[in-house]
This record gives sequence, C-alpha cells and structure tokens, in this order.
Amino acid sequence: MALSTQFSPRRELGHTGFLATLLGIGDLADRALPLESCVATLRRAIDAGLNVIDTAPGYEDGYSEQIVGAAVKGVRDQLFVVSKLDDLLAPVAPQIEESLRRLQLDYTDAFVFHGLSDLAIFETLATPGGGFDQLRDCIRAGKTRFGGISSHDPRVLKAAIEAGLCDIVLFPVGPFVDERYITETLPLARAHGVGTICFKTFGAGKLLGDTAGYNQPLQLRPRGKLSSGGVDDAAALLPRLRVEECLHYTLTLDPDVTLLGLSFPNEQDQAFAAAQSFRPLSTSQLEEIRARAAAARQNKGPCWWNPDPAA
Repeated sequence: MALSTQFSPRRELGHTGFLATLLGIGDLADRALPLESCVATLRRAIDAGLNVIDTAPGYEDGYSEQIVGAAVKGVRDQLFVVSKLDDLLAPVAPQIEESLRRLQLDYTDAFVFHGLSDLAIFETLATPGGGFDQLRDCIRAGKTRFGGISSHDPRVLKAAIEAGLCDIVLFPVGPFVDERYITETLPLARAHGVGTICFKTFGAGKLLGDTAGYNQPLQLRPRGKLSSGGVDDAAALLPRLRVEECLHYTLTLDPDVTLLGLSFPNEQDQAFAAAQSFRPLSTSQLEEIRARAAAARQNKGPCWWNPDPAA
C-alpha cells in the first residue's frame, strides 16, 4: 500500500539512508480511549504521508507501542519506527525483546536510550560492555537497525555525538528551549552525519495554552470576580503563540524531522496546514517569536526539558 503524497520524503535521516518527511508522529497514547480509536488517529497521520514514528515503553505503560504495532500493519516497510530504552542501566536485550513483543514487530528502525540527560550515566553506558555495546549487539542480531539517544541536556548530546555512538539523536528544538540545542547540538549532529529528530515545538503545550504540560491544565490562583467554576476567566488567558508560529520557527531551524504529538484529528489538521504554508522565517521574525515564547511560558510551571527548568 502506497502512502499519501501530502507529505513526501525530503531528505536522508542522517546516515541511515532513510528518506524522512519533515514532520514525524510522536506519542499519542491515551488509555482513556479505546485501542481502535488511537490506532485510527495514528493511521490518519500515516495516511497523510508522515513516515517517522516515535514511541516508548513508558508511554502509557506500553499502550503506545501496542498502538504503533497495530497501526503500521501493511505499511511497515515504508516507515521509520523508533522506540526507546527506558531503564538506562538495565540490560538492553530484554528491554528490546519486550518492546518488540508489544509492537508485534521483528525489528525497529532504531532504539534510543530515553531521556539520557546525566553525564555520569552516559559514561557508564559508554564503557566497554555497557549499554551502547549491548545495543550494537542487538543491531548485529537484527533486532533494530540503528541506535542513539534522546536527551534533555546539550552536554550529553555533545559527548554522545562526538563519541560516534549515535545514528540519530532526539532533543528539544522550538521557540522556547535552551539555545545550545540550536546553536551547538543541531550543527554538531549535521557535521557528524547524525540524524536529528526534534521535539518540544510547542513547549509541551505551554506555548499554545494555559497548561503546565501535557494533559496538565494550569491551576491558576483566582483573582477578582470568580466564574461559576471558581476561576476568574479573564485571569486564565495567559500569553500564547499560534501553531503556525511555533512550527514555522522549528522548521526554519531545519532539523531532519520535527516530531509532533498529533493526538487528535483537529491537531493534525492544524499542524498539516501550518507545514504546508511554511516559508523560512527571517532572523528578525525568529527573534520576535522567541521573545514572545519567553513571555508565553511564564507562570506555567517549570520547563523540565531545559538544563535550568526555571529559565
């Protein structure tokens, strides 16, 4: 079955040889929804042509991997499926076997160490016989094709890329992230031929609405006249950006793949429309969006994906 041409592959994902679309599909699991509904939502994004899918065992306790496995049937060979190693210091092979069982797949295109944001843990994994060697053993055994890390620390990303241990890296890029992800990590990965899959375009939703993070409505202190719900509605509308502003910002910085949640059809439609209307932003436009993003994240809780969460 051929995928839609709404989004066509545009470039190789690092040195993997896989031609990736500019948008990728992030986790969309929700145990409050039936499997069939989640599969249909994911399949809708696949049918639009998106060909990179990210999942992990810890996303809804394995439910995300089950959804991905069901959704890719019939088009598996046209996709790049990434899952993760959640327990950084546990043996690698059993974790991969469990993920493959939930995915109902013989292999993934990549497994990455999930949230590897501590230099000491990275150094442990990089020792002979450590996690990276174990992952390479699984690659040689055909359980996955490539390896890498996802990280929320530019120092760890730098160390892993320069050590030649990553085929792909996943890290934040958007209007509100530590600038080193943009000024250091992106160019370093390109220079080493490492594929870049980037997330946090919307700042875990903080930049688009009044939220402390994914599925976490912001608990605001009431002020003035209370609404029937106990909160002053006027006080609940904090600064925010539009979907197209956030996405155009990230696309201008040009990671190989911009990973989005795309959890509901209306979210998909907004993201697809923004991607189709994309034109690279000027330096002044990037600076203006970044300044507004700094205001839009205020009073919405810590940004745990930044080395300084309170920044």
